[in-house]
Amino acid sequence: MISVTFVSNFINHHQIPFCDEMYKNLGDSFRFIEAVPMEQGRKAMGWSDDSESLPYVHRLYEEENVCADYIKNCDVLMLGWTGLSKDSNEDRLIRERMDSGRPVIRVSERIYREGRWKAISPRGLMAKYDEHVRYKNGPVYMLCAGAYVSGDFKLIGAYPDKMFKWGYFPPLKRYDDHELSSMLYRRGEQLRICFAARLIKLKHPEFVLYAAGILKKEKIDFHIDVVGDGPLFAELESRIKGAGLTECVTLCGSKSPEEVREVMEKSHVFIFASNYLEGWGAVVNEAMNSACAVIASSEAGAVPYLIRDGENGLTFDGCSKKDFKNKLLMLTGDSGDTMIRRFQNAAYETIVSSWNAENAAKRLLSFCNQIMSGGSVAAPAKGPMSEAEVIKAPPFWRGFLEDNHLE
Repeated sequence: MISVTFVSNFINHHQIPFCDEMYKNLGDSFRFIEAVPMEQGRKAMGWSDDSESLPYVHRLYEEENVCADYIKNCDVLMLGWTGLSKDSNEDRLIRERMDSGRPVIRVSERIYREGRWKAISPRGLMAKYDEHVRYKNGPVYMLCAGAYVSGDFKLIGAYPDKMFKWGYFPPLKRYDDHELSSMLYRRGEQLRICFAARLIKLKHPEFVLYAAGILKKEKIDFHIDVVGDGPLFAELESRIKGAGLTECVTLCGSKSPEEVREVMEKSHVFIFASNYLEGWGAVVNEAMNSACAVIASSEAGAVPYLIRDGENGLTFDGCSKKDFKNKLLMLTGDSGDTMIRRFQNAAYETIVSSWNAENAAKRLLSFCNQIMSGGSVAAPAKGPMSEAEVIKAPPFWRGFLEDNHLE
């Protein structure tokens, strides 16, 4: 049995299902090493730092010698973003493993999320060479946690033919046929819509108001639940009252992950409007698993991987309200009820058959065994661990159209 050690800054609720599956397969031969303590800001947002109950979690800042042994001697090292200071003892430990010629699988979101024009910086290129490009001929592989990651790394010549699709894998829920049938939209009932996100500019919560205005004008019987809190809450509340939408739009405030899923399960449609600054967007996984027909901005990292436009959901480009309106009206037209049900079923099937932690762990372990044996890698045709093709990213001028930042 191979041993796998996963090093990242700290474990979070999006990583635990995958790590649980790895531990289920490998037992004590799988370890997750937290490189740094969780920041207070994350805790304030409801992220739990209670990882002591997880048998595979170790803390580099508390068990340095034990963790160093795991990092040096494991068969395969998985390496996410660590948050370690450059040239610290811990950082040098990881670099020594990277330079050892033994397999390393890196996991990354975009490195040029705010624009690939940053790749022209000589200082930045030197740093990227040191961190990534110099390993392009070694047994170092890249798992792309977002559809635009591969293009960023190809731009700098890193990981040629060694980039694979990856993402985040929230808890998977399975429903029996009766439960799933009860979640599907039927003509004549109220259309239930959900939006769940931190209420900040890059998430574009104002699309909820835009959607409500469209549906009200079309005389559609609907209700939208907005789950989340943030700096735009008061502004949204005021605009909802001003537009006379209080009866059809509810601001739910913050809810636990379990409560968010309950809202999704009662919804037929999910709106996801995040722009290019959204590295992944795990609520898309959750909404699809909850059998929601998702209308999503194609700029967020998860969307091109999870949603096939017109097959298991709908996408709109560039956070365009015009494109969004067209897609929303498709769902409320004469055959909209049939389309919504079709997307609900297909979205659910996408998650339970492919984009889930169990399948991701199974495929990753198969990949690990292949690279450990020295044979050729046979990547699956689609889903996690399939080859990450280069997808055209949002153009650099998109940034000039957005009044936002990474809040």
